[in-house]
Amino acid sequence: MHSTLTTIGLPIALAVIMLGLGLSLTPDDFSRALRSRKAVLVALVCQIVVLPAVAFALVVLFDLEPFLAVGFMLLAASPGGTTANLFSHLFRGDVALNVTLTAINSVLAIVTLPVITNLALGHFLDGEGEVGLQLGKMLSVFAVVLVPVAIGMLVRRRNRDFADRMDQPVRIASAAILVLVIVGAILGARDDVGGYIADVGLVSVLFCAISLSTGFFVPRALGVSHRQAVATSFEIGVHNSTLAITVALTALDQEDMAVPAAVYGVLMFFVAAGFGRLITRGRPSTSWSEAARAAH
Repeated sequence: MHSTLTTIGLPIALAVIMLGLGLSLTPDDFSRALRSRKAVLVALVCQIVVLPAVAFALVVLFDLEPFLAVGFMLLAASPGGTTANLFSHLFRGDVALNVTLTAINSVLAIVTLPVITNLALGHFLDGEGEVGLQLGKMLSVFAVVLVPVAIGMLVRRRNRDFADRMDQPVRIASAAILVLVIVGAILGARDDVGGYIADVGLVSVLFCAISLSTGFFVPRALGVSHRQAVATSFEIGVHNSTLAITVALTALDQEDMAVPAAVYGVLMFFVAAGFGRLITRGRPSTSWSEAARAAH
């Protein structure tokens, strides 16, 4: 379920990818993102309130076993993963908004993740176990997201022409790295994948699709721009499954609770990629740097 490739290789790969994302960003981008109060507020409400409610409805509807049900609630309570920033980058979303939301969600999850998971434990398992604040894990999210981005932004500040030239190659390299990690993860868990998918595969796909759709269509209905809605869609739809797995295996010491996050962590790549193609179909393929210049 949880090989060296996924626990070590994936964070390293994502750190490299985040470095590439930083090459396309400037401090002004974050200022604009923070001024987009409507997009931030809508995304946070969907993340903290709507998605746990959706997860609860799904686990009740499909009558999942108690440990799997708690695992899904743990996944729903987890903040957006760093992979959300990559998908937003690949599908022309507002990456600065993604990074901002990831940072805010990670801070809020220090409180919301234990609260939601403990409520799930009380409902499904009569309160067996307890989840701590997992402060160290939240700080690791900051490290993987913010440090490489900061380095990339510093490079851009010193040599903007180089950063612009690297935009397309970085997108291609990011996609290639992601494919390699997915293939490696599947091969590493090939003996168990079939059983896991049979248990929670359908619920995982539905939860991911509903999360992505909520993150895109709700903001659009409330007047949020397309690029920002792309960003909120992936931020909400691509949860930090690595964090959920770690909490299940360490804080709760329950491998069954890690199954939903493990299955979701594989299937969400395909669902998110398909959804990204769907919502960007027919739109001009402009680079982030071109879009930023047009905005100015």
